[in-house]
Amino acid sequence: MKLFLILILLSCSIFGQIKFDDYFLSKTLRVDYFHSGNKTEEWMTYSKLIEEPYWGGSRINLVDTLNLGNFMVKVFDATSGTLIYSRGFSSLFQEWQTTDEAKKVNKTFPESVIIPFPKNKIKLQIDGRDDKNNFVKIWEYDIDPTSYFISKEMKHKFPNMKIHYSGDPAVNYDIVLLAEGYTNDEMEDFIESCNFYGEALFKYEPFKEYKDKINIWAVLSPSKESGSDIPADSVWVNTIMNSSYYTFNSERYVMVEDFQGVRDIAANAPYDQIYILANNDKYGGGAIYNFYSITAIKNAAGEKVFIHELGHGLVGLADEYVDKYTYNEYYKLDVEPWEPNITTLVNFDEKWKYLLDEDVPVPTPNEERYKSRLGVFEGGGYVAKGVYRPTFDSIMNTLASGKFNLPSLLAIKKVLDFYSK
Repeated sequence: MKLFLILILLSCSIFGQIKFDDYFLSKTLRVDYFHSGNKTEEWMTYSKLIEEPYWGGSRINLVDTLNLGNFMVKVFDATSGTLIYSRGFSSLFQEWQTTDEAKKVNKTFPESVIIPFPKNKIKLQIDGRDDKNNFVKIWEYDIDPTSYFISKEMKHKFPNMKIHYSGDPAVNYDIVLLAEGYTNDEMEDFIESCNFYGEALFKYEPFKEYKDKINIWAVLSPSKESGSDIPADSVWVNTIMNSSYYTFNSERYVMVEDFQGVRDIAANAPYDQIYILANNDKYGGGAIYNFYSITAIKNAAGEKVFIHELGHGLVGLADEYVDKYTYNEYYKLDVEPWEPNITTLVNFDEKWKYLLDEDVPVPTPNEERYKSRLGVFEGGGYVAKGVYRPTFDSIMNTLASGKFNLPSLLAIKKVLDFYSK
């Protein structure tokens, strides 16, 4: 009898799962929109639909169970109302909302989400987190996949290369490296950089452990000029993605505002994660969960910055340092943040409490006897008080550490397993 019940439960689990071939084709539907607002308001407006040739995502785990990101894209079958696909993500707009500029003006950011190409009509919905970190609907749009208004035009057609290949993109985590600020004459330099950073990735855990579950692609996307903009130094260069230092007036924060333009280039390869390699020797970088990552790779610290930023882009890890100058009230102290490597202690049971030794106090003092142990150290998420990090140091705090702490390692493994199992 017990065996019979187990078989029933397994059967329900298997047949209740969304099957990719029932709802989707093996290519991508990209939905471009504009994300606008100010410190207290936001709205989204439709831009266009684009068919792209590759689908690099999982064909098994279609509905998001990770619960990461400030936003969630959801796809519902129009006839049955069944949720058939979802993914969490964050955006540059949400970061901008916490700056001083957002108190004064409205601003618009070009954004985009991708989904497997649907066979039938769908309703696409984007949710955002409210003040209590619960997802609530912001925008929805009805899509007919047979519409002749879905563009099949590739804005850029660039060659791709396999830097590290483990196999089928459907069962591996795919990282695509994009060239930014490399001219045609510098493409060999870009390829060398891709090989260098591809090898560097697997020096760090848990990526070393997951080497046979990761693909790394490169898209050879030339720019007319080398480098990135540096506004404070009156440096303005014509590059394919128009990357710039001084994002939100933070000197080292190198970002690209036009995410739709980034998608145009990434479409030349299958991908789960976009990583932009910027041809600069000035220290800098940035990353946003399931959005993109970028690093100025010619700097001496480039390798560790590359790994640090991937922590943001791949799993949404929070920065574990203090920076009171860039953001205002980035984390609400009466709400548990969704990021897996910080806590406000509002609901610490959801975080790494179960990993702590019994003799480690919460919060954990910055004393020498605890500096090499897992604890709950105050200071993180850009603020000095009320937000806590797991270890005295880690690569999400300072580059001197050179490794992820245990809660971050486990979070990265969870994401890699989600995409590759």
